[in-house]
Amino acid sequence: MNYLLPERLDRLAREYALGTLAGPARRRFERVLSQTPAALRAVTAWQERFSVLAAGVPALQPRETVWAGLEQRLFPSAARAAERWQSLWNLLSGRTLGGALAGVLLCVLVLRLQPAWIGLEPAADGLPASYVGLLTDAAGKPTLLASSRRHGKQLTVKLLQPVSVPAGKVAQLWALPANGAPFPVAVMPPLPPKGSVTVALPDSSEKLFFNVPRLGVSIEPAPAKAGDAPSGEFVLAGHCVKLW
Repeated sequence: MNYLLPERLDRLAREYALGTLAGPARRRFERVLSQTPAALRAVTAWQERFSVLAAGVPALQPRETVWAGLEQRLFPSAARAAERWQSLWNLLSGRTLGGALAGVLLCVLVLRLQPAWIGLEPAADGLPASYVGLLTDAAGKPTLLASSRRHGKQLTVKLLQPVSVPAGKVAQLWALPANGAPFPVAVMPPLPPKGSVTVALPDSSEKLFFNVPRLGVSIEPAPAKAGDAPSGEFVLAGHCVKLW
């Protein structure tokens, strides 16, 4: 099998990063990783994409009583055998049930957002087909996360760190196609320090971003129109990737 065919390598790297590539197939791919820099770069790229998406999910910490209850039920020792009925009674208390409910909610959240992480469905079905852009500042710090469904006409933008926009000017988002001049996509509205906002796109994501490997943000005196070019350097820039 030729592991270096672009589509095959990308699929294997995605499944390896998710942990759904198992058994002999995983061992064979690990040998390829140790010998082929291109395969290692592909896995690293997918790990970075998934870490960015995972960072947007709020962390939930189950109560200590939940872990203690699970430990008692899964790994009972001879000394604890006589206390099983008492442990069961304790598990039925209101506080412990509340902790268990928090754990259940956490599991539901993971199953809804990333079911492929625990192997409940194929990796290809774990995420909706989307375009995702991670823009960094001049120092290389992740600053802005933008995503849109593949055939959607809305862009969801999340600010990862503050961006200064002078009064009377706008932050203009540009698409940087592989071939051709940059073209304006949307004006970034004032973004909250936490949370996200949604802006309308002039066309579907598929038509706008299909041949766009990078995005950029420049500071402009007014919203750009079709045919305009950036008036200065990009204050933010980053890759635009396809997730399907």
